[in-house]
Amino acid sequence: MSAAPLKIGFVPEHFSTPIHFAQKHYGLSAELVPFPSGTGHMITSLRSGEIDVAVGLTEGWVAGLGKDSTQDASFGTDGGYRLVGTYVETPLCWAISTGAKRPEIQSVDSLKGGKIGVSRIGSGSYVMGYVLADQRDWLVPTTAVGTDVETASPFSDFVVLNTFKNLRDAVNSGEADFFMWEHFTSKKYYDSGEIRRVGEIYTPWSSWKIVASTKLFDDQKKLDERVEEAMEKINEGIKHFEEHQDEAVKYISTELDYSEEDAREWLKTVKFPKKVQGVDEAVIDKTVNILRKAGVLVEGRGMKPEEMIAKTR
Repeated sequence: MSAAPLKIGFVPEHFSTPIHFAQKHYGLSAELVPFPSGTGHMITSLRSGEIDVAVGLTEGWVAGLGKDSTQDASFGTDGGYRLVGTYVETPLCWAISTGAKRPEIQSVDSLKGGKIGVSRIGSGSYVMGYVLADQRDWLVPTTAVGTDVETASPFSDFVVLNTFKNLRDAVNSGEADFFMWEHFTSKKYYDSGEIRRVGEIYTPWSSWKIVASTKLFDDQKKLDERVEEAMEKINEGIKHFEEHQDEAVKYISTELDYSEEDAREWLKTVKFPKKVQGVDEAVIDKTVNILRKAGVLVEGRGMKPEEMIAKTR
């Protein structure tokens, strides 16, 4: 296979710090491609061949492979990627936000039937809207056209806005009523008064996974050695992150969009694995089951959990 550097997609937020350290200190020889709009955009880019590997949200990856080509034309013949690694062990806290001057929105329950802002259809911000609706009993089963029992949408509209800034602007203009984004990334804008926090929801699964393009597997389903090497370098970056927390705080608070205080608080909440290689099938099973219950996935469509994973642990 070609020895060209891998193109690795990542979200340029605090969670990416060990990847930065892997490249800065340990020679991770890859082109790091930032995707501020998140996992949904990376799925599109993996399928089109723009990137080779990506680090993104569990729910986005699973939702992408849990649909087939009749539900999502971009799925192609094989879904375009497989799960190969676990990047973060802890759940993600999604903060639920609205505009600073939206007095009609006082609680999470007042969001039922509203307009939800999402970065992309299929992104974590989209998928978690359904998980929120399921937890709040907002989902109403309906028999739709065809044989599948589907679920009425709990929201009047999914407003696709691509970036975090567009999401913030939309809840202030009224284009959307609320959106969900990671807590510490949102907190700076609560502190400034730009947006207002309504509530939060935690993922019922560990939050970040590593995927590789199906083009990086040979006929015997062996993974390209460059991916194995990259994951080893990320392991070193994680070890460095844990042993040099002051350096991590400095990077997060000077190069990314966080205060030093918030960076230190975040460090208390996150746990990275010692080895990123491999994915727990039980985690993906649970994710699929919850996404089916929430109406994101339909049983009998898309890939089974064990088919989504190329490397177990």
